[in-house]
Amino acid sequence: MLSVIIPAYNEQDNAPLAASAISRVLSSYNIDYELIFVNDGSSDRTWLRLTQLAASDERIKAISFSRNFGKEAAIFAGLENACGDACAIMDCDLQHPPETLIEMYKLWAQGDTDVVEARKRSRGEESASHRGLAKLFYKLIQRASGVDMADTSDFKLLDRRAVDALLAMPERLTFFRAMSGWIGFETKRVYFDVAERANGESKFSFRSLVRYALTSITSFTSAPMQLVTVAGVITFIIAVIFGIDTLYNTITGNSAEGFPTVILLQLITSAIIMFSLGIIGYYLAKIYEEIKQRPRYIISEKLNFTPGDKNEK
Repeated sequence: MLSVIIPAYNEQDNAPLAASAISRVLSSYNIDYELIFVNDGSSDRTWLRLTQLAASDERIKAISFSRNFGKEAAIFAGLENACGDACAIMDCDLQHPPETLIEMYKLWAQGDTDVVEARKRSRGEESASHRGLAKLFYKLIQRASGVDMADTSDFKLLDRRAVDALLAMPERLTFFRAMSGWIGFETKRVYFDVAERANGESKFSFRSLVRYALTSITSFTSAPMQLVTVAGVITFIIAVIFGIDTLYNTITGNSAEGFPTVILLQLITSAIIMFSLGIIGYYLAKIYEEIKQRPRYIISEKLNFTPGDKNEK
């Protein structure tokens, strides 16, 4: 059986369309499936729509969070409550084509791969700045961790073995795209063109995307901490150069008033120190969040889950 996990945040118009489109495609290929919608604290009528969908089809299951915990939490909630031999993650706005899911399922069914990831052949109607920042973000992740994430998305299909490996990781701050590659299981790729959103607009503003990028980088790699060391080395080199120059001018009697130089050095070193403290402070904040051991999410309600379901709690 295939479990399709669909995070939903303020997707009252897209949820019924996604359920219909995905169900139609899977049924046409006689694939046994369940759809697990995870309502991530939506403020619109998303939960009402999911309640209606669950009442009309027992294969449609729904989870509702007590508040907004974020997409990463929604993905892991779906994985923890899925019963399928394989689990797929899809967006609710239908930018991930259901037809591509069939291609992924067929590759997995051959039995020689544990992860099938869908990579973007084209990125749809994205601005040039958004596309450029995304490429920069993925390059930073790849250099820091060695995981190739060029044009990746959350659109993946994982065998039960890979799902169990992910769920065994205890950290609270998760980054699904990178973690699903880090586990190292046999992976195959398919490619898709990002479709237009069925309804509405992206829920990610520029500010939220920057926050997501920072959280993802710091939760998966310690590379930014190395910038502190690099900054220290650069400052030391500059100090040595200025020191040699000052000593030479003093010996040769060509020393001039150094007030501007002193001010410049103070500004540079102060900026580097504050930048370094900012990075260290950010990591300390993430460590503080981890050691509190709070749950990744809190579920307020479930629909169509029975005590006999695997992972039902």
